[in-house]
Amino acid sequence: MSDAASPLSYDADRTGTGVMDASGLQALAAAVGGRPEAAAESAARRGPFRPEIWLNARQRHASRLAAHYFRAFDTLAVVGVTLLCVWAAASGPLLEARLSLLLPFALGAAIVLGLMRSLGRYRFARGQKTARHLASVAAIVAAGAAGALICGWTLQGAQAQWSAWLVWAGLVLVTLNALHMGWSDMVGRWRSSGALTPNIVLVGATRHAETLIREALKRRDLNVLGIFDDRLARSPRAIEGVPILGTADDLLTHRMTPYVDRVVLAIDPRAEKRVRELNARLRTLPHEVTLLVEPDGPAETRSALDRLAAAPLADVQGPIDDDRRAFNKRLQDLVIGLIAVLLLAPVMAVLAVAIRLDSPGPSFFRQRRHGFNQEEIVVWKFRSMKQEAADATASRQVTHDDDRVTRIGKFIRKTSLDELPQLLNVIAGEMSLVGPRPHAIGMKTGHVESARLVAEYAHRHRIKPGMTGWAAVNGSRGPLHTAQDVRRRVRLDIDYVERQSLWMDLWIMAITVPVLLGDRSAVR
Repeated sequence: MSDAASPLSYDADRTGTGVMDASGLQALAAAVGGRPEAAAESAARRGPFRPEIWLNARQRHASRLAAHYFRAFDTLAVVGVTLLCVWAAASGPLLEARLSLLLPFALGAAIVLGLMRSLGRYRFARGQKTARHLASVAAIVAAGAAGALICGWTLQGAQAQWSAWLVWAGLVLVTLNALHMGWSDMVGRWRSSGALTPNIVLVGATRHAETLIREALKRRDLNVLGIFDDRLARSPRAIEGVPILGTADDLLTHRMTPYVDRVVLAIDPRAEKRVRELNARLRTLPHEVTLLVEPDGPAETRSALDRLAAAPLADVQGPIDDDRRAFNKRLQDLVIGLIAVLLLAPVMAVLAVAIRLDSPGPSFFRQRRHGFNQEEIVVWKFRSMKQEAADATASRQVTHDDDRVTRIGKFIRKTSLDELPQLLNVIAGEMSLVGPRPHAIGMKTGHVESARLVAEYAHRHRIKPGMTGWAAVNGSRGPLHTAQDVRRRVRLDIDYVERQSLWMDLWIMAITVPVLLGDRSAVR
């Protein structure tokens, strides 16, 4: 693949306009062999939309989940201030405080936290003014203080401790405003660096694409990284400076894929057959595909771009959604993963020493595998094969009595202890405790790359890969020797992606050890 296909090559020129001056073109010409026409082509291939920082979809999604962490800190702060004020007002042990004293503070705290959530104070939408946000926080604290005063007057009458509740309200206001000034500044820096700016690619070098790109260049709240079009013979090299990088099929395997948030079909919706064909081909990607309907006038154009560019932090209110589910899953991974690392550290140390004593070579084995959104990640394992026979691409899958596997390797593969170092991948956020098992990049089933055997293969990348998973506890673990094995695993993985929940993850983790130890037939 050419250098122009690499997403990192897009970052070479940061003029922000897509146009290079004469000196810049001369410098680039020198870099590509002194040919101005080659320099011009290279500059055009980079395009006008170059994020200041390149983050893959997993890293960008983690930023959007920050709202849940913000709310957790706010909750801890309000509860801490409330307990401090109750202790001061009680003039004695906190556990012996009268209910009539405790209830007003508790009600005020509940009103504040409830309104902060229900009124969307953790969304930090694009263009929101910090002063206006802090004013709304102050109004919420005032409502909480009013609730506390009314409750206290009802319960205590003439003995009501007005000053204590007012002090509580003042402390909560100062604390929350200080925190939210920090949250707003943090979100602002993320937006300016591009961490929250959506990256899209367009399919179709059409006038719809040209209109969208021209408007997006004015707004600068949407990165159009490239265009893919099946009709390359009739397509220009670029549209409004955005390069045409290949056909729709090229998009399926492009190195830019992990950095893309959404694929937009910029073709005429009336071309129903073409829309259906492209949808069918692109549905194998782990991205949302959107059809851009031709806007009727500037107002509809702005509305369409607003929907594409909308990137507020995740909303923490309402029913469980994808963001909430992802946050719960990440919290689960951190808590259980850190506990597991602490408890299993002695076991991992013993295994590392045993592997070194058993055969020459390092204790650990690293392998590049596909992660969330087809991101390439480095997965850690204990080495179970002879060093000279290590197979980083899984071009030859393990069989019974494989002569490449060491004595210790047979034991740790059979018990899945070789997977324990992946706890580090979990804590780093590259993997999850539960999810589709990550496959080696280029892994083959027979003489064919496994990813080419099932059209929906990439669907398993719509969620982070896991140390264990629904497929593993249902008998699909280890090597994939036939196309039928690949299809069965992909079917189980997609079933998990669609059904994933906190309780399902806990159930899979609970039955993983007995299921794996009881599976005598699986090749490991």
